Amino acid sequence: MTRELTFRNPSFSERIKGMLGVDFYRLFHTPMFYIFLVIAAIIPAMVSAMTMMPGPDGSAATPLYSNVWQIIAATEPLYVIRSIADYANMNMVFIFGGIMVSIFIGHDYKSGYVKQLFTTHAKKQDYMISKSLTCAFAMACMCITYFIGGTVGGLLVGYSLEVNVGSLMIAILGKIIMSLGWASLFTFLNIIFRRYFGISIASSFFFGTGILIIGVAAIVENLSIPTWFLNIFLYGSSVNACLVSNVGTLIICAVVSVAWAVFYNVLGTRILSKSDVY
Repeated sequence: MTRELTFRNPSFSERIKGMLGVDFYRLFHTPMFYIFLVIAAIIPAMVSAMTMMPGPDGSAATPLYSNVWQIIAATEPLYVIRSIADYANMNMVFIFGGIMVSIFIGHDYKSGYVKQLFTTHAKKQDYMISKSLTCAFAMACMCITYFIGGTVGGLLVGYSLEVNVGSLMIAILGKIIMSLGWASLFTFLNIIFRRYFGISIASSFFFGTGILIIGVAAIVENLSIPTWFLNIFLYGSSVNACLVSNVGTLIICAVVSVAWAVFYNVLGTRILSKSDVY
């Protein structure tokens, strides 16, 4: 009597669970993740401290902020930067978060992990989804450590604590939600420039700064055109999550982040499927 062995293809959820398990294991067991968490905490604390240092002539420096929470989010949606204070908030996480994603994915190709992976696990979409979710988690953690560092730094220099608590919490949650869209964009960029590590880092930095949206905003403001439509982009929604945020802001952040995550994952999967990934 002979027995026939049957092999069942794993389901989508089983495949994603397996890949996420590997990616999160790698994330938690690399010093890079913890280094970037510390960077995210130190930068806002340093910005707060440096604004209170005396000038060259011994005069007191002019503080960038009047409020602890302005280093977390802008006081209002400011698509065009007028001073460093408009820019130096939690949105900076999406700049050095992009660099972290480049290093994380770049190691896949440098170590040969991708070649091994696609030899035994041919689903390109699973790779895109898993990397996007893992990196979104990492960037969300960076938002949290940024909040801690920024709050401690602001308290140490004596900034005011006055704030609309509801708007502050929505702004923080909105930026954390935006991590999914940003992580998907950075994953997509690193798929495109997978053979050029330096270019992948530069592209992540460039798009993380939102320079393109800032440029468009400057033009439309000069033409007296409303800038609300910029919220359909990742940088625009990230800026819109500010200290006057409301529930509508949170909904916009969620919809935009998910929409761009789907777009970049679909596009990235198509590129991986039609090209040599090694």
